[in-house]
Amino acid sequence: MLNRFLYGIDQLSRMVGHAFAWCILILTFGTSYEVFMRYVMDNPTSWAFDMSYLMYGALFFMAGAYTLSRNGHVRGDFIYRLWPPRVQAGVELSLYILFFYPGVLALVFAGWSYGAESFRLREVSVNSPIGIPVWQLKLLIPFGAGLLALQGLAEVLRCIACLRDGHWPPRLHDVEELETVIKHQHEAETQQQSAR
Repeated sequence: MLNRFLYGIDQLSRMVGHAFAWCILILTFGTSYEVFMRYVMDNPTSWAFDMSYLMYGALFFMAGAYTLSRNGHVRGDFIYRLWPPRVQAGVELSLYILFFYPGVLALVFAGWSYGAESFRLREVSVNSPIGIPVWQLKLLIPFGAGLLALQGLAEVLRCIACLRDGHWPPRLHDVEELETVIKHQHEAETQQQSAR
């Protein structure tokens, strides 16, 4: 039952993360077009800078929960990985309670009023010569923080399960770092050789 709940939250984070990953493609094509227009045609665009920070901002806000669901946020794990799972879970749980949730919940509440005000004013970029609308990006702040808070709940439940069971509950995986893939291949080869 717990794993189904955790997988459901992980799946939501994955769907949102994958949807907003397309921002990278749009950002790449837009920036490439701007470079071509600026340096080859000597006719720079008036929208490329705004488009780049809107796409990157949207990706940044909405991919946080996905990254957390994959245990991909940066951490100083040169000591952490040597601890037993229960110690890891205890430290993580206390860090979620002391630091993660106060910051994320503040971002949800402050971001909501910030985004709502921007929407009400139909805010445009003051840095843009053509007045690109930015209220859509500011509305993503509370939604991205809300998804991050929801994924944080799943991580807290994982910590509690690890404290109870002595091992971490499984995660959904859709992408592996090359280092991890090589490690798993090496372990499989070692097991095959020792089985012979």
